[in-house]
Amino acid sequence: MRPALPSGPGKAAALLAAAITVIALCAADVVARSYPFGPRTRSVNDLGNQYVPFHAHLWDLLHGRADGGLLVNWQSGFGASFLPDLGTYLSSPFALLVGLFPRDEIDLAVYVVTLLKMASAGAAMAWLLLTLRPGRWWAAGLLGASYALCGWSVADAAYNPMWLDGLVALPLLCLVGEWTLTGRRRMLGVLVVALAWIANFYTAYMATIGAALVLLLRLLLADLPRRRALAAAGRGALTVALGVGLAAPLVAVVYFGTRHAYPGRVRRFAPVPSEDLLARLLPTTYSFSSPALYVGVTALLLVLALPFHRAVPPRVRVGWTLLVVGVALSMQWGPTHLVWHAFATPQGSSYRQAFVLCALLVIAAWHSLSYGPPDRRALYAAGALLALIAVIASLSRVVRPFAWPVLLLAAVGALGGLALLRRAGDDRADDDRAGDDRAGDDFSGDDHAGNHRTGDERSGAERKDGVLAGRTRFAGLGRRVTPAGLAILLLVGAQFGEATATAAVATRLRLAHMDDYAPWGERQQEQSEAIARAEDWPRYRTDPGREQTVGNDPLMVGGQGAQYYSSLTSDVLSRTLTALGDGWTSRGRNLQSLDNAVTDVIFSVGARVHSPPDPHQAWFAQDGSGVTVSRQDVPPLVTVRPGHTRTGPAAFGPSPYHNQELLLGSRVYTVPRLTVRTAAGKRPDRSDDERPGLRLGPLPAGTSGTAVPMPTIIARCPAGSAVYLWAPHFSGTARLAGAPADGPTGLFRSDHPVTKIASMQRLGRVPASGRLRIDLSPNRTSVVRDGAVGCLDTARLRAAVDRLKATGATRVTVSDATLHAELPAGSTGTAVVAVPRTAGWRCATGNRSAVPAGEYYGLVAVPLDGSSTSLTCTFHPPGLRLGATAGGVSLLALILLGVLSVVRRRRAMGRPTPPTTTPAPGRLTNAL
Repeated sequence: MRPALPSGPGKAAALLAAAITVIALCAADVVARSYPFGPRTRSVNDLGNQYVPFHAHLWDLLHGRADGGLLVNWQSGFGASFLPDLGTYLSSPFALLVGLFPRDEIDLAVYVVTLLKMASAGAAMAWLLLTLRPGRWWAAGLLGASYALCGWSVADAAYNPMWLDGLVALPLLCLVGEWTLTGRRRMLGVLVVALAWIANFYTAYMATIGAALVLLLRLLLADLPRRRALAAAGRGALTVALGVGLAAPLVAVVYFGTRHAYPGRVRRFAPVPSEDLLARLLPTTYSFSSPALYVGVTALLLVLALPFHRAVPPRVRVGWTLLVVGVALSMQWGPTHLVWHAFATPQGSSYRQAFVLCALLVIAAWHSLSYGPPDRRALYAAGALLALIAVIASLSRVVRPFAWPVLLLAAVGALGGLALLRRAGDDRADDDRAGDDRAGDDFSGDDHAGNHRTGDERSGAERKDGVLAGRTRFAGLGRRVTPAGLAILLLVGAQFGEATATAAVATRLRLAHMDDYAPWGERQQEQSEAIARAEDWPRYRTDPGREQTVGNDPLMVGGQGAQYYSSLTSDVLSRTLTALGDGWTSRGRNLQSLDNAVTDVIFSVGARVHSPPDPHQAWFAQDGSGVTVSRQDVPPLVTVRPGHTRTGPAAFGPSPYHNQELLLGSRVYTVPRLTVRTAAGKRPDRSDDERPGLRLGPLPAGTSGTAVPMPTIIARCPAGSAVYLWAPHFSGTARLAGAPADGPTGLFRSDHPVTKIASMQRLGRVPASGRLRIDLSPNRTSVVRDGAVGCLDTARLRAAVDRLKATGATRVTVSDATLHAELPAGSTGTAVVAVPRTAGWRCATGNRSAVPAGEYYGLVAVPLDGSSTSLTCTFHPPGLRLGATAGGVSLLALILLGVLSVVRRRRAMGRPTPPTTTPAPGRLTNAL
């Protein structure tokens, strides 16, 4: 095998790739006027809803300010398992850097982490390229930047920063493959694999497949003896097995977390049309549902030229071409699509493995260039293929008009740069041949013919010839530098320009097509300060409020509430809160705050923040300013109920009002008969889809809030009771007729097909007459369910609170994963802990051994027999014990292999070195 490349060119190439990447990304955000270089937010979709809040929670953990620890997050979902979230979103070493930034600059911290990940990916790829084959360091740096700035990176992963760890991992895993070929750095290889899988196991899985394909191709091209090839493949498999084993404590927890998560939508994979696939190879194309395969026109031209590049050995040409084509086809076929995505079709983008193909394109481009720039014939063929791709891509809707001038300029720059680079190489070859001719003339034999010169004459002539030769070499150098310098300028300029444009277009189009959220500002600061003044955890919870800013407000601004958004939102939590009238988005995985007096009692929410609707969310912006806090007398986190009920959310009925009463243990609602009328005063038709209830059409645009007739709900309830409207499939606003002008307006948001449902809303109080009318203003076709209105008797609720306080825990303490409660003497029945009964909870009373916790309508429950005055519940994430066992076995195996390696090395050093025969120069040259 070839010896390792000196570190100098590798470092230079890595630095160049990182510099181009960072500068291009920042320039793109300047062009797009995106945060932090402009007024437009970059927090779109899950970046604002999930990833920034989770990084904010990590900041709190690092600074000792979080409620909870590594095992339990007490701030979200009334107590959620945190280790699976940590392994999914925050286990990257880069994530720790957020702790260096101020808390109110968390958006900037995530942005910097994103830049560093992309820059690191480019640097790692540049180093890998020079390891695979020697070549121009600047070209390796340029192609490394092509990889870091690929379409998948700037279009898909830029707002999913945890995926970028896979972008970094792929070239590192390919380096591990190179080490296994030569049997070097085995321990380091295992650690690299482990770190990749810990950082983000999802994309590390894809990167491992990609690196394995590269290793197999390298083994085939090396033409090694079968035994040596199998040994290298075995070393690679063992390295991956040990590395994944070391990562198992985290990977196993994430895996079991997904098993207990609320099920998302089951999707069937549908491949994109060929024109869309080819279009995504071009700059400034964008689409959420197609694979982002852009790697730059220069890299694309080099890949297209590879089959026609006669300087590249035929086996290399065929091997890399087939690998690229094979992986591209595997992305379009259902069975292999499932293999790439760990046998589960993704909920969002269907081509999350596209970065692997981008890496293969860049590596193939490097093989095309490292053997020398493509000749004229290969460049003509590449240009023709690029033109054909452009023609086919023109049929795709993902190509917008501004893509063509960018493509034209990039193609001219790339073709011109490659042609000049080829010319510079030809000039150098001519100069080398001229030098050989001059060297031959020096030894032409004139002196041997008797034309001897004196020493002074000879030395003078040699000095004259040396000057002339130096001038000739300098002139040749000038001829080489000028085309080569222009080539580098064109190639770098073209790559920088098209990458900047592509990233800017992706940023702008993402913002136009996705939900977006404001970065940390005065609103969040005011909410955070209000929560800090009001909270007294764990005596009671403080909810950040129904008027959410992002899907994980408790992680951003503090407090402890129902709100929680994660891919690992537990099934029991989602079903329990839905049965109680809560709303959600993202098909049940983004739970909202439930502003309801009864559920506040059930979950011990003693303080609740109220804010005006987020002005950044224009669809429901209202007048109003200022943050206020309301308080409610609530029982402790642990209450005692009569009997020994053991049942889950499946025991709930269709009415959230009745379900709340089941959990409360008291009757507090009146659910009246309803009269629903359309804006025309007619009875609505029944819904004909999966949403049960009466169907209401949307009001004409611009009529909401005017004096035109509106759909209504009419009912009768006890005077003075609190009116709640439960309409999960209604979208629009609802208001109690006759309520004060500054009274509450219910804001409902749902859709169809169902990806979000609306939460129960409080609308005011029943007037003295007992007759209530709710005016509806639907903004899309909606459904009003039977039993939609509930009237709460607040006096009965206060009586229920007094009973629960009288028998509840006298003191509750909470640590990372342990809750301890002191109970009144002689307590019997069932102790109910206001925490969702997710898998992993174990409880014990008194000094007894802990057993799996029971369940009381979805909450943690423990039977009491009157003999104990204390209760302790501890959470153990499912899979942690299994993962720790696997990790321990892998660590032991790694230590044993390390010891065996040291013993063998010492034995080899003790043996006498056999004599070696130095081969003749000609034989050595032939061997190399």
